[in-house]
Amino acid sequence: MQVNISSRRTVVSDRLQDLTRSKLSRLDKYVPGLERADVHFCEERNPRITDKEICEVTVEGHGHHVRTKVTAPDPYTAIDLATEKLEHQFHKLKTKLHRHENNGEQSIRLDDPLPISGDLPDEDDNVAKIVKKKQFAIDPMTAEEAVLQMELLGHDFFLFTNAETNKSAVVYIRDDGDIGQIDAA
Repeated sequence: MQVNISSRRTVVSDRLQDLTRSKLSRLDKYVPGLERADVHFCEERNPRITDKEICEVTVEGHGHHVRTKVTAPDPYTAIDLATEKLEHQFHKLKTKLHRHENNGEQSIRLDDPLPISGDLPDEDDNVAKIVKKKQFAIDPMTAEEAVLQMELLGHDFFLFTNAETNKSAVVYIRDDGDIGQIDAA
């Protein structure tokens, strides 16, 4: 697996890079054939925040995108926590795919990349503004596949083309914890 490491407002040592690569290479045991991992370290400069190190990891492979973001007091703890969360997410994905295959259905697999959330505005901004725009192909899928992709990305919603109606739809997490679906008229 190719691991790309970047940073902002912090320096990533060679030791941390080696540790990151070795920890992420172990994720292959959950879903073989992972192609790429993008790791981004950032240091929060707000003195009131105790966990200053932020670690964001996005792993791609076999049409699946899994993303996590953690904060910790130091970058070594951050990568440990991120790897732990990713292992849990991949275990969940592997279980769902295995269960889906055992029910006589095909496995959930997407060939095109899925959207990854954009950057959020800084806390100091008084007015919300669009800071990032993305375009992506929306392939038809069932609502269950869209819910799985939403969970893997760690988002509150997911835009997709409903395979049953061939129209745009959104699945989202409701305040009560259930899933809602909005279909275009």
